[in-house]
Amino acid sequence: MGHPVHVTDADFDEKVLKSKTPVLVDFWAEWCAPCRMIAPIVEELATEYEGKVSVIKVDVDASPETSIKFGIRSIPTLLVFKDGKPVDQVIGAVPKAVLKRRLDTAIA
Repeated sequence: MGHPVHVTDADFDEKVLKSKTPVLVDFWAEWCAPCRMIAPIVEELATEYEGKVSVIKVDVDASPETSIKFGIRSIPTLLVFKDGKPVDQVIGAVPKAVLKRRLDTAIA
């Protein structure tokens, strides 16, 4: 069963930008209620897309450099990376169907 991988400023480039597969990155924080609401959906996506998409979580408080680099101003923000570049962005706690549709478009 797939699980999101927690990364920091130190290993973001290695795990996300150099990834051979598309990556869904969840920028979140412990104190963020909408982040906690969307967390189970992110977990489910990690399982459903195992082998097709890497699912990564970045704690914005623990990894401020990465958050600043990608202009994260509100959380949760989910970015989809393909070939090391952000190709889609979803801000806020959205329904699972929305995330699946965006992911499917990005990895097509």
